[in-house]
Amino acid sequence: MKKVDFRSDTVTKPSREMRTFMAEAAVGDDVFGDDPTINELQNFAADMFGKEAGLFCSSGTMTNQIAINVHTQPGDEVICHEEAHIYRYEGGGIAKNSGASVRFIRGNQGRINPDEIIDNINPMDDPHYPRTAMVSIEDTANRGGGLCYNFEDIKTIAEICRREKLILHLDGARVFNALQVSGVDPKLYGEQFDTLSICLSKGLGAPVGSLLLGSKLFIDKARRVRKVFGGGMRQAGIIAAGGLFALKNNIERLKVDHDHAKRVGEILSKQAWVDKVLPVQTNIVVGVLQPGICERTIVNQLADRGILCVPFGKGRVRFTTHLDISMKDIEFLEKHIS
Repeated sequence: MKKVDFRSDTVTKPSREMRTFMAEAAVGDDVFGDDPTINELQNFAADMFGKEAGLFCSSGTMTNQIAINVHTQPGDEVICHEEAHIYRYEGGGIAKNSGASVRFIRGNQGRINPDEIIDNINPMDDPHYPRTAMVSIEDTANRGGGLCYNFEDIKTIAEICRREKLILHLDGARVFNALQVSGVDPKLYGEQFDTLSICLSKGLGAPVGSLLLGSKLFIDKARRVRKVFGGGMRQAGIIAAGGLFALKNNIERLKVDHDHAKRVGEILSKQAWVDKVLPVQTNIVVGVLQPGICERTIVNQLADRGILCVPFGKGRVRFTTHLDISMKDIEFLEKHIS
């Protein structure tokens, strides 16, 4: 039976062109700094966002957790949205890896409102409170249904962080989706953040990897933490090449995924078991189910029809479009969803 996989944009498979590019990549020992493809990828991405240096890692969880470890001391506090990936989906790493606590902001569909930050900064002169060390935002916001930050809000958040001497980190798991919507120049966007984590293995279609971007001093520290976390790599240029190919070839086509997602949203909204569909801005579509309907029941029923999606909290299901979803797959969804 045909299956169409809307579970995540992480399920993409490298194209034939990407596989060829990877197979032919020059390699060396990255622990010695000798892998030319990794070095090219790191420099290419850093230059794209106007940063001094980059570090290639196996995943966005690793890049986020390395950043938090470098930016905080045990007992410090990190401000983030209550639905942030760094808290919900990274295995308790903030506490386990860095001994830091978290201050949650309710925000707006996965996004932090700038005004909320000020009220959540702890007084520096009161030892009863943990030291507020950093703010992390997620763009696009996964739990918010793939919505993007307004760039003016990002600039305001950056101004607050600079004024209050806080680090501002970006969890940019789907930052290229956000930039395709906003049209903001990546260098101008990157200026707002001290550090950025950007993922290569979601909409861009690379099989493995994320990059951590920042100053040279920060990346030197981050490389040491990566080693401590067990992330020293050898001839990893073979996988880094997939990310390099993705950055050079697959960014513009994200608009196709966004168009497909809007169509998926329209199809979902017509189903009797759907109460509403959250606003669709990028490649994530969240259907809110009618009261009393179990999300796992819906997911299982759709799987029996060849449609794969995921439960997304109580009474919600998520569909994600990506480069392996074609218009024929959308038509299959429309025909078999009911």
